[in-house]
Amino acid sequence: MSNKVKRFILPEEEIPHYWYNIQAEMPNKPLPPIHPATKQPLKPEDLFPIFGEELCRQELNQTDAWIEIPEEVREMYKYYRSTPLVRAYGLEKALDTPAHIYFKNESVSPMGSHKLNSAIPQAYYCKKEGVTNVTTETGAGQWGAALAYAARLFGLEAAVYQVKISYEQKPYRRSIMQTYGAQVTASPSMSTRAGKNILTRDPFHQGSLGTAISEAIELATTTPNCKYTLGSVLNHVSLHQTIIGLEAEKQMKMAGEYPDMVIACFGGGSNFSGIAFPFMRHNIQDGKKTRFIAAEPDSCPKLTRGKFEYDFGDEAGYTPLLPMYTLGHNFRPANIHAGGLRYHGAGVIISQLLKDGFMEAMDVPQLETFDAGTLFARVEGIIPAPESCHAIAATIREALKCKETGEEKVILFNLSGHGLIDMAAYDQYIAGNLQNYRVSDEELANSVKDADALNA
Repeated sequence: MSNKVKRFILPEEEIPHYWYNIQAEMPNKPLPPIHPATKQPLKPEDLFPIFGEELCRQELNQTDAWIEIPEEVREMYKYYRSTPLVRAYGLEKALDTPAHIYFKNESVSPMGSHKLNSAIPQAYYCKKEGVTNVTTETGAGQWGAALAYAARLFGLEAAVYQVKISYEQKPYRRSIMQTYGAQVTASPSMSTRAGKNILTRDPFHQGSLGTAISEAIELATTTPNCKYTLGSVLNHVSLHQTIIGLEAEKQMKMAGEYPDMVIACFGGGSNFSGIAFPFMRHNIQDGKKTRFIAAEPDSCPKLTRGKFEYDFGDEAGYTPLLPMYTLGHNFRPANIHAGGLRYHGAGVIISQLLKDGFMEAMDVPQLETFDAGTLFARVEGIIPAPESCHAIAATIREALKCKETGEEKVILFNLSGHGLIDMAAYDQYIAGNLQNYRVSDEELANSVKDADALNA
């Protein structure tokens, strides 16, 4: 009888009591966000009109390595945490690799993704402040669904701007948000000045996260007692997501191993930060040599082919200027099915860490990601979200290198969500109708011109 352990699950009392703030321990702190009019670094109170006040303080906190998780939030986490750490024996066998492959299964949350880890605290802090309405953007819909549910938990009204192409590609994500009581609008829309301006320039604009962010921020700043929430990119979102890696640390100890590589898909940085930062602190503090690999679509390659400079986080220019790897805030990504990765910029912490060599990035073609996701489904039983397929594809690349060298490396990746509501994408893949969308150098050069002008 086999004594192999497949899943490692922490008891409730082992769920972390603190989030990890990597900003406090980075050798080079992230550059400050800048007010676009005054060109002065922002203070927390400058962000109060947009975000919950405690979230603003967390955003710019570069001194406290550990931030206590409020007990009300931790109790909500217990509905689905801890999430399992799983040994991917089936994938190892299929690849005939000596590598030991583990994945953190964030697909078991009520939303089917990691996004609830930040939606709950964001809704909690807004409610505690006396806010009555929250608004946000969403691409594939995982974040919008998480925010809609979290808002309902705390008695808040939620309005979600969903990227138009995803609104059309993923109707059941829209249904989930509406089931929880959220108002969902396809973006760009005619309901905001930003949306009207975008549609005036291009009546057939299919939307991007940058357009949806512009509309959500405009709604938040023009509606009484309403705050904007964000599912990725920002520092406080990365902070909340470290619950993933902090659990995984304990679970890897249960497995008796430590990762040589940590891999996650990359759109703005939330799930990558969540799995990577708790392990990365040991590289910073203890000299560990773990590799950290962010896997992004080759149609939206901000880490592998973008420029590090100040840029807006949205298309209309409502956000502060953020120091980040960017393709330009007017970049229009291809209509790939990994809607959560169709964003022009990277979070400021990730950007600084990449610049300083603490992590690396690879871009992956769409067809390769679906090849990887389909193999994973057949050997591990879980159909992954199109976003998560990027992490699986990167893991397969590294595991096959181990096959060539004979090295028994330990690979940990984050399964950020399942794909059961993304089956239209798999239908397209199975029918042979998907294609790759690699961006040309000329397109990238043109797209960053506005950002270059901001930095001149």
